[in-house]
Amino acid sequence: MNDHSKQKSVNSRRSFMVGFGGVLAASAAPTKATFGGGLGPESQLVPTSSPMPRYTEHHIPRDGVSLHVEDHGSGKPVLLLHGWPDSSYLWRNQIPFLVANGFRAIAPDQRGFGRSDRPEGAAAYALQNAVADLVGILDALGIDAADIVAHDWGASVAWRTATAHPTRVRKLVVLSVPHPLAPYTLRQREMAWYQLFFQFEGIAEAWLQHDNWALFRGMLRSNGDIDRYISDLSRPDALKASLNWYRANLAPRLPELPPKLPPVKAPTLGIWSSNDHYLDGERMKMSGQFVKAPWRYEQIDDASHWIPLDASDRLNQLLIEWLG
Repeated sequence: MNDHSKQKSVNSRRSFMVGFGGVLAASAAPTKATFGGGLGPESQLVPTSSPMPRYTEHHIPRDGVSLHVEDHGSGKPVLLLHGWPDSSYLWRNQIPFLVANGFRAIAPDQRGFGRSDRPEGAAAYALQNAVADLVGILDALGIDAADIVAHDWGASVAWRTATAHPTRVRKLVVLSVPHPLAPYTLRQREMAWYQLFFQFEGIAEAWLQHDNWALFRGMLRSNGDIDRYISDLSRPDALKASLNWYRANLAPRLPELPPKLPPVKAPTLGIWSSNDHYLDGERMKMSGQFVKAPWRYEQIDDASHWIPLDASDRLNQLLIEWLG
């Protein structure tokens, strides 16, 4: 495990549950489970008389990496995947809402982030490993197929999972990041300057942290959970691990033919926000041509890249409409 304290984990869980309007007992202890042979000996079952919806923390091993997974409620499973530089905490406005509407909300910290392990080397963060993590989580939890809601790098993982493992994805909701085969626009290439900057190992880390994280703060434009990000990324090797997602998957390379990917067979909702300074919505609009199932595009105006935070009510409404 990483070096987040147990208390911080419990506090994070409590903040997720505030949305239930005080029904939940803040002092209740979460169930813990370790996979790789069923429930671990330290598991503590929440009494059935407790008014608190089912909640479990899992530590799921996958290829030598321990993945921290929050598991809320019961019902139809929906997997929530965050991106950079977030953690499962990104979904704090969606989890209580989904659970209250009969869903089982499963929110992992992706490798390198939050309370999951930070493996060494950029290659460990290749998308195929993240896709395998997602499938491994479903396998460990005994879930054949789930709805997936994903943002930023999480959306990249979700798109790839839907093409490589179509039977594991029932419905798909992708936020901000388009299908990997969506043609690049000039505007997108201009907006993606930071992806090249992140390739400079050591230099990017130094500049992002310099002068009390001034460049990092400027890049985020007062959006997202800046103080929380800085706290998380200040842990040993955490910033490097997060940037390795870019180094493993977006390193400069010579022109080449695009990969051959089968069409997405899951009904897909693509969402983009008009104040996103990093991704061009035209590419999300074009993503429908790679979906051989019901496709819907939604634009949320006046929200930054962090849609789950800036437009939580509108997003929750769309999730219920789409996931049903």
